[in-house]
Amino acid sequence: MSEEAGRVLLTGATGYVGGRLRVELERRGVPLRCFVRREGALRRRVGTSTEIAVGDVLDPEAVAGALAGIRAAYYLIHSMGQGEDFAERDRRAARIFATAAREAGVSRIIYLGGLGGGTRLSEHLESRRETGAILRESGVPVVQFEASIVIGSGSLSFEMIRALVERLPVMICPRWVGVEAQPIAVEDVIAYLADALDLPPGAERVYEIGGPERVTYAGLMREYARQRGLRRVLIPVPVLTPRLSSLWLGLVTPLYARVGRKLIESLRTPSVVRDDAARRAFSIEPRGVAEAIRRALANEDAAFAHTRWSDPVSSSGLLDRYGTGRPGTRFIDSRAVTVEAAPSAAFDAVRRLGGEQGWYYADWLWELRGFLDLLAGGVGLRRGRRHESDLEEGDAVDFWRVERIEEDRLLRLRAEMKVPGRAWLQFETTPVEGGTEIRQTAIFDAIGLAGALYWYALYPLHRVIFAGMLRGVARRSMPRTPRIPGPSPPG
Repeated sequence: MSEEAGRVLLTGATGYVGGRLRVELERRGVPLRCFVRREGALRRRVGTSTEIAVGDVLDPEAVAGALAGIRAAYYLIHSMGQGEDFAERDRRAARIFATAAREAGVSRIIYLGGLGGGTRLSEHLESRRETGAILRESGVPVVQFEASIVIGSGSLSFEMIRALVERLPVMICPRWVGVEAQPIAVEDVIAYLADALDLPPGAERVYEIGGPERVTYAGLMREYARQRGLRRVLIPVPVLTPRLSSLWLGLVTPLYARVGRKLIESLRTPSVVRDDAARRAFSIEPRGVAEAIRRALANEDAAFAHTRWSDPVSSSGLLDRYGTGRPGTRFIDSRAVTVEAAPSAAFDAVRRLGGEQGWYYADWLWELRGFLDLLAGGVGLRRGRRHESDLEEGDAVDFWRVERIEEDRLLRLRAEMKVPGRAWLQFETTPVEGGTEIRQTAIFDAIGLAGALYWYALYPLHRVIFAGMLRGVARRSMPRTPRIPGPSPPG
């Protein structure tokens, strides 16, 4: 697609859906301009041909500048995480954007909202529907998608389901777990949004999108538990208000109460497809529930969720990409050190970990862990490594396996020792002023209550070991001063 055809504006490019959509549109060669509040949040991720416009959607001048020369625009803005007045903020933002799009001569707006049947909608769903109406009132043709639950690594609904199932062997379930939905995989949502650019003129309308199956939230939980090999008991209760439910979710899931309450109010509304226009207008065959969950779990393993529902600025108060904490069911311990060395020298120290070289700190503890792993039927430390300095994807490093390696930049090891969950150890080397930042991140995907207890029991020891290891990597990264021999003795 040539730039002469005009650029496409993408709002929400740092968000859960927008981040994935940006990657897909760049892959298709669509000339993009991303409208974001902070350039730094996106600059290192975008393709070389993608422009970045900085501003706030509530600033008419900034919105007008971003829309200049744009042929089509994606509107993926929502303010649910910004407080009780989110609906009014959404209305203001939509009006500003719609007016600017009309004045800029934009030929199409593509918008993603939420699917909900009936006339009594939650404030969240009502706001999404009202936003679509405001965009259409501008006179600019609008392709509006109304989606059921989105299933994908890092999505709000998926994180809620996985947290509940992973942490609670017995769940007291309010009535909304029996409400029907038509879940759709995030990959299929992205496909619909991307293909909407190529719809013929006049095809703009509201399209309801969902997967091929109707299932309750209880059904989603049971399918997730099945794929994770967990046995869970669901006990329905007749009364549990949205407020009490949101506080409960805040205790056992990564949601904080104000988002949880808005979400639960929406979950009480069935979200099933009643109009098959999308199936007729698009050549997309959505995945089923089991496949959507399977892919979400696989994507979590492969990339630790490229984008998450908590990525946008509006979801403040949650973990950034790095930090020490508990996003979803994954526990993270991350730390960094800066050394006065080139990235190649820092990465060389990382690449030599394990085997005869050891782990740079408390090797006797690593040997003890390897012995205990052998007793439990694991691989222990006996495998060593293939070569003292060379590594390739798939290589064994003691009881780890190289999952990904990018020269002078990244090494990710996946644990193959016996643990109640899945674990990764990742190192990244990044050039900074004066040297290189080495970041070490330990990630543990706990399975059930046993996994959580394992993490908390060993966390104090792990902090000491991993901090010592990182100091060892830093020491070995530093250039060594050559020894200058003194004068030879006479004679």
